Amino acid sequence: MKMKAILLTGLLLLSCVGAAYAQLPAIKLKSIDGREVSTDTLNNNGKPFIISFFATWCKPCNRELNAIHEVYEDWVEETGVKIYAISIDEAQNVQRVKPLVDGYGWEYEVLLDPNSDFRRAMGVPLIPHVFVIDGNGKVALNRGGYTEGGEEHLIEVVRELIDGTKQ
Repeated sequence: MKMKAILLTGLLLLSCVGAAYAQLPAIKLKSIDGREVSTDTLNNNGKPFIISFFATWCKPCNRELNAIHEVYEDWVEETGVKIYAISIDEAQNVQRVKPLVDGYGWEYEVLLDPNSDFRRAMGVPLIPHVFVIDGNGKVALNRGGYTEGGEEHLIEVVRELIDGTKQ
C-alpha cells in the first residue's frame, strides 16, 4: 500500500512538472480581422512572447495592457518580445473588441476567445492573466491579477529568458 502511494505521488509530481513545460494547446481562434489562428502556432521566431488574457469590461486588464502599450516599443526594440492579447469577451460582445483596441492604439496581435476555450485550456481562473512563453513555446511565467508596475516584472522575465538566466 505504501509503495502504491509513493508511486502515485511520483506520477502526480511528474504530471505537474510536465504541465508546466507543455506546449501550447491547439485551439482555433479568430483574429480581430477575421483570420483563423491555431494557438499551438503562436510564436515569436524563437524569442519569448507574452500572452495576456483580457476583456473589454475588465478595468485592471485594460490598465495592464495600456501600461504595457506605453513601453511596448522600447520592449520590442530591446528584446524583440511580442504580445498576444486574448479577448475572452463573449460572442454578443465581441464587436466591442476592435474599437477598444483601436481606441487605445494597442499594437498587439489580438485574438478572440468568445467561448473561453483557450482560457480553459490554459487553466486561467480569472482575468487579467498573463503568461510569458520562452522561445521554445514553454511557459516561463504564469501570473494572474494586475497591480500598478506589474508590467516591469514581465519584461524582467523576458530579459532573463534572453540572457539564459531563467530556466
